[in-house]
Amino acid sequence: MFSGIVQGVGKVIKINELPNLRQITVALPQECSLNLSVGASVANNCCCLTITAIEHNQVSFDLMRETLDKTNLGSLAVGDFVNIERAAKFGDEIGGHAMSGHIMATVAIIKIDEDANRKTLWFRLPENLQHYVFTKGFIGLDGCSLTVGEVKNGEFCVHLIPETLQRTLFGVRQVGDLINLEIDANTQAIVDTVQRVLREKGLSLKQF
Repeated sequence: MFSGIVQGVGKVIKINELPNLRQITVALPQECSLNLSVGASVANNCCCLTITAIEHNQVSFDLMRETLDKTNLGSLAVGDFVNIERAAKFGDEIGGHAMSGHIMATVAIIKIDEDANRKTLWFRLPENLQHYVFTKGFIGLDGCSLTVGEVKNGEFCVHLIPETLQRTLFGVRQVGDLINLEIDANTQAIVDTVQRVLREKGLSLKQF
């Protein structure tokens, strides 16, 4: 489990291509590399990956074809960066919201609005996920736990403060960039339950 509080940015320093598998090595910030062990989980751009090898602060992961096809990790090249979060431990403060590290979709940035001390990013949602995203609800984007600012016409936005822009890749993201998206699990469970009950009664959410 992860909390959605990105702890640093790692740099991809090596990629090894194998049949249906890609091995990547990421140089982690020193504060993220302490007391790591093979088999531990680390979120890279919100995607939960298992450590397969460690050498100092250089950590390797295996990415299956499903991960490469369904997340923005499939487009990584040597020299690129990823948002990093270590797995949460029992007793840790959850500063964001509980996240699993399982990506639901990638969404492109379609517009960026900037004003004093704030940047607003707009995304278009896949139709099958639109009923899970609400104004002021939680959403996970590239490993960041964020609050949805506004939802309209199949699009949503998030407002980013300077601290988020400085500590994560959102400070350099541009229109057209693909971002990993994780829906809040509690929201998904509630919506799916309500939809099931409504279907049993011959109703749907679109009627309300």
